[in-house]
Parts: sequence; structure tokens; C-alpha cells
Amino acid sequence: MDKNELLTQLQALRQKLHEMAEARGNLTDPDVLAISEEADRVIIVLQQMQAKKKAST
Repeated sequence: MDKNELLTQLQALRQKLHEMAEARGNLTDPDVLAISEEADRVIIVLQQMQAKKKAST
């Protein structure tokens, strides 16, 4: 995946996370946590891409 695809995916996850947290009324709901963890994985990939880019310049 390229950076733009990852950013789009992250934005969708953030929206889904917000909506689910509002609906469940609980940030520790297992489904809310699962989405948060998925967003964390995307963020880590983006950070790794950025670090590689800085290392190559």
C-alpha cells in the first residue's frame, strides 16, 4: 500500500472508531478496542515509511 491509501484507510478507521465509541458509549468495548488497534497498526506502518524516507535522504 502506498502512503495515500494508508492515510485514506486511517481516516476511515478514525471515523468508524468515533461512530462506534459514540454508539457504544464505552471506549473499552471490545469492538471499539479492535478498531483502535487496527488504526494503531496503520499508524505504525506510516511511521515506518516516514523513518525509511528520512534515512534514505
